[in-house]
Amino acid sequence: MLLGCFRWSILVTLLAVLPLKVMAQALPDFVELVEQYSPAVVNISTTHKEVEGHPWGKLNIPEHSPFGELFKHFLDDEGVMPPRPEDASSLGSGFILSADGYVLTNHHVIADADEIMVRLSDKRELKAEVIGSDKYTDVALLKVDADKLPVVKIGSSEKIKVGSWVLAIGSPFGFDHSVTAGIVSAKGRNLPRASYVPFIQTDVAINPGNSGGPLFDLQGQVIGINSQIYSRTGGFMGLSFAIPIEVAMDIVKQIKAGGTITRGWLGVYIQEVTQELAESFGLDKPVGALVSQVIEGSPAEKYGIRAGDVILAFNGQAIIDSSDLPPLVGRVQVGEKARIKLLRDGRTKEIKLVIEQLPEEGDAAAEAPKGPSVNRIGLSVSSLDAKTQAELGRGVRIDQVSPDSIGQRAGLRPGDIILQIDRKNVENAAEFRKIVAKLPTGRMIPVLVHRQGADQFIVLKIPQSE
Repeated sequence: MLLGCFRWSILVTLLAVLPLKVMAQALPDFVELVEQYSPAVVNISTTHKEVEGHPWGKLNIPEHSPFGELFKHFLDDEGVMPPRPEDASSLGSGFILSADGYVLTNHHVIADADEIMVRLSDKRELKAEVIGSDKYTDVALLKVDADKLPVVKIGSSEKIKVGSWVLAIGSPFGFDHSVTAGIVSAKGRNLPRASYVPFIQTDVAINPGNSGGPLFDLQGQVIGINSQIYSRTGGFMGLSFAIPIEVAMDIVKQIKAGGTITRGWLGVYIQEVTQELAESFGLDKPVGALVSQVIEGSPAEKYGIRAGDVILAFNGQAIIDSSDLPPLVGRVQVGEKARIKLLRDGRTKEIKLVIEQLPEEGDAAAEAPKGPSVNRIGLSVSSLDAKTQAELGRGVRIDQVSPDSIGQRAGLRPGDIILQIDRKNVENAAEFRKIVAKLPTGRMIPVLVHRQGADQFIVLKIPQSE
């Protein structure tokens, strides 16, 4: 009996200890990686002159005030304290690409700086020159006057998988060579105002000052540049984003080649394909990038892409989410050919076109009505004025939306301009009435709307019995 109890206690002990040993073996050891590559990580500080005037503005000093003589030393002839220059500074991180002093960091770390200082791991501080910078990808290349510097190894973000361990080294809040680790949470994330970067999302602790620092894989190779965090407090909340190293090195290559950065341009506005839109366009599932507007004079217009086309693949790479498309287009060299697979009127089609250079951003406008027209989907519409008609080429303006109507449930608003219904162009109010009268029941109907200077698709749900 005692022997049986003894054996049982040994078994329980083994079961309790074994998972801890297995877990310990599974956890990575970053010590060697940090020792080998942290010397190639640098702290970047910048200064720029800010001119500030006194918040009090003009001071009215009484003529015989005892403070008159004192304030004369600080005020100009008008009684206003003149603006004074103040040094503003910011901190960031970077890493050394080559032994002769090329350093990679974020554009936002060095933007508008009058002076940039790079502090090395051996405490040397060197003045840096900006070789080139790109705000669209948030990448900047610097050069310091030094040689025989420690360097990082460049890896591949494409090989890294979601769930893989990664490590960051940087200077959060100015604490040099701080090391944090985590896993890859997702890949190909699209963020606002950064549509040309398919970000790597991680749960690595990144804070102000980490920007521009390297993201390493377990082999000690740099797979990304830590760039942004999602935060409601200004500090780390578990959502960090890194620029894939392939994107950054493409910018470095262009900067070194001539300093001018070119980026491919297709010339379309796109939106996500929802389940409702997928049904209305005859797709089995919600995939692709829905073209809501084609820009005049763009490659897309020249080669026949239309609003309502759903782009399914670009150069053989499937477009699952609409955010997949801009980075693929942006990476194509200007003047190169591209293949686009799209869905139009229920059929797939392939278009070959030549990619052109991304131009500077433009703007657009809109205006007012003529005589109402009531219809079965609860909209009161009117023809466009001559100016708007000339700008858009077609369409009708929504004047009123009836409460609890099909139009209101779809999200249509007064002021929207309807350009297309069920993939048919709306030329005027009379044409609009004819199209609406013939809309089929029991299915989703795509409606192309011009709203606040941009085009987008909205889905009408026409019930079986109206």
